[in-house]
Amino acid sequence: MSGALEGLTICDLTQFEAGPSCTELLAFLGADVVKFEDPKRGDQGRVLGMGPGDDSMYFLLLNLNKRSATINLKSDEGRDLFLRMLPSFDVLVENYTLGTMERFGLGWDVLHERHPRLIYASVRGFGDSGPYADHKSFDMVGQAAGGAMSVNGTPDGPPTRLGVTLGDTGTGLHLAVGILAAYIQRESSGVGQRVECSMQEAVMNYTRVAMLSHYLSGEPTRRRGNPIKYMSGDLYKCSGDGPDDYAFLLAPSPHMWDGLLKTIGRTDLIGDENWSKGGWRASHWDEVHRVIESWTAERDKWTVMEEMQASGVPCSAVFDTGDLLESVHLRGRGMVQTVDYPAGTFDVPGNPVRLSDSPTAYSPAPLLGEHTADVLSELAGVRPDEIDGLRSRGVI
Repeated sequence: MSGALEGLTICDLTQFEAGPSCTELLAFLGADVVKFEDPKRGDQGRVLGMGPGDDSMYFLLLNLNKRSATINLKSDEGRDLFLRMLPSFDVLVENYTLGTMERFGLGWDVLHERHPRLIYASVRGFGDSGPYADHKSFDMVGQAAGGAMSVNGTPDGPPTRLGVTLGDTGTGLHLAVGILAAYIQRESSGVGQRVECSMQEAVMNYTRVAMLSHYLSGEPTRRRGNPIKYMSGDLYKCSGDGPDDYAFLLAPSPHMWDGLLKTIGRTDLIGDENWSKGGWRASHWDEVHRVIESWTAERDKWTVMEEMQASGVPCSAVFDTGDLLESVHLRGRGMVQTVDYPAGTFDVPGNPVRLSDSPTAYSPAPLLGEHTADVLSELAGVRPDEIDGLRSRGVI
């Protein structure tokens, strides 16, 4: 069965994570993504951290379902060859620093004039305009700039980086939505357009609910740690000595609160003049926390999760990365995929977007230049006997 985006062709000039996470999702959904890389070093993410072979695990996780072709865009011959192939693509995606594509002679103005149907998409830390446009960024810089760090952490602690790469992958997913919107519009207008995502703005979008207290008080939102006292929610220690032997639960409604009390064997508190009031529980939070944790501490996190959920109380064990990769639930749903790479077989996160008629098929991240000959033949009509010459001249 074909992918939902079969027929959509993507020219991928991205590196590291923000751009590759965008193009990987589109590849998961069936687009033909050709990743063009520098012949000497490729995507810089290939050497970011350790890996099982020549490429880092970081790269392998972010570039499934793509093809790789090498081309030197700094050379005139490489640029001309690239421009010969460009009409074959619906979308170009890049996340170079500001001005790089213009230095290649491949900026939006040039390409839009030559190929009006091309959708040109880019990710940058602070966007393509404004006083911060030339500022460089990585995930954690985007988190700081977008407000996520300011609201993350404990009340008496410093701003804290999120352990997940919200700035990078979060922005890449925003860009994918923008690309698909531009593609749909092009089907009626016949004209491509510029799609741009700023890491700062994408993270700010994730931060908007945390801004609610700012609107109410007029003061910047402060860090609150794990407790959500108005929902009777918190992180509770469970039995076991592991660093992640915890469960998070919350009971925002009277029905859920009563279900929590029944689960922990404190039916004596149901209907209590004080304990039944959310405001009282919030102002006596230490006492409330002790009562609940006296129950969770005697059970493992999986038991806590199941018993609370059985009573209608939203609750989850804290899954560590090992728990996720080994989860029967996630494996059964296809979110954990076993992929064979040249350097070994690995379990990796799959596509979180499911379409009933277009299931995702998986292929490993490509070796550097693995598909160069095929891509040049297919898109530029380069003959096999010309490949060696291009390679000897450093074009590919």
